[in-house]
Amino acid sequence: MRRRDFIAALGSATVAWPLTGRAQMRAMSRVGILNYFDARYSRVTEFTESLRELGYVEGRNLVTIHRWADGQLNRLPDLANELTASKIDVMIALGPATWAARRATSTIPIVTTFSGDPVGQGVVSNLARPGGNITGFSYMSTDLAAKRLELLREIYVTHSRFAVLYNPGEPATTLELEKTEEASRALSVTLQPLAASQVGDLEGAFAAAAGENTGGVIVFTHGFAEYYRKNIIETAARHRIPTMYGWRDFVIEGGLMSYGPNVQTMVRTAASYVDRILKGEKPGDLPMQQPTRLELVVNLKTAKALNLALPATLLARADEVIE
Repeated sequence: MRRRDFIAALGSATVAWPLTGRAQMRAMSRVGILNYFDARYSRVTEFTESLRELGYVEGRNLVTIHRWADGQLNRLPDLANELTASKIDVMIALGPATWAARRATSTIPIVTTFSGDPVGQGVVSNLARPGGNITGFSYMSTDLAAKRLELLREIYVTHSRFAVLYNPGEPATTLELEKTEEASRALSVTLQPLAASQVGDLEGAFAAAAGENTGGVIVFTHGFAEYYRKNIIETAARHRIPTMYGWRDFVIEGGLMSYGPNVQTMVRTAASYVDRILKGEKPGDLPMQQPTRLELVVNLKTAKALNLALPATLLARADEVIE
């Protein structure tokens, strides 16, 4: 039962290119998609559907050039270079692809959607007016680290040990781990790091958490976790460990709970930024957007399977309870 919908705020550009550049759509726009995931990734579909709703039709006035890495970070730089050599007008970079896109070009406009801290990780120098060739949307994982730990601990107030599952190879990991460690110290709990850089690491990671009687696991919802979402959910269930995620998708598919933005909405909104750039606006004048609303989603069926009695106060605050 959904109590409110997430609304991604669209910032208005304070400076635009000449009106003649904005007044009409190009005869044929070339949009590059740099994708950490696979060819059928749902976010790509959501993005292209949104472009179509804005009037861009493949083959008529739009050419999309899609490159995907199948979850392999080391493939992204070459794929980014392929796109920049394809004479694209704008690139959208999904998840960890952001950093490869940034290194590949300083002139082609880039719209990003990713989990990291845009300023802290050097993607842009300023949120309100990024400057340069990059703008987009951040899912604020770094800023939400403490809240996710607090929510997970609320289930097990007597536990003093919690874990985090992360891929050490992803750029967004370092800052989020630092923030989660700060939160653990403030809450006087021990944080158990569980590194996983390939799917085969998941079994050992959750087994280690179970062996230490961990109160729960926070999954850093970066590219690795999204790519291996099904495997992570199934492994957490097999070891009967309460697990906190960053996005609703994980809870819909059987995860216990999530706290974060509606990513689907943000990816769809990114299409409007691509549209504005194609019509003449500068990416550096478009504010880097962050979610204005966050969702707490809980799966009661999963809680029952874990024999968890979730606190009434937590359920009362949930935006959506899946039964």
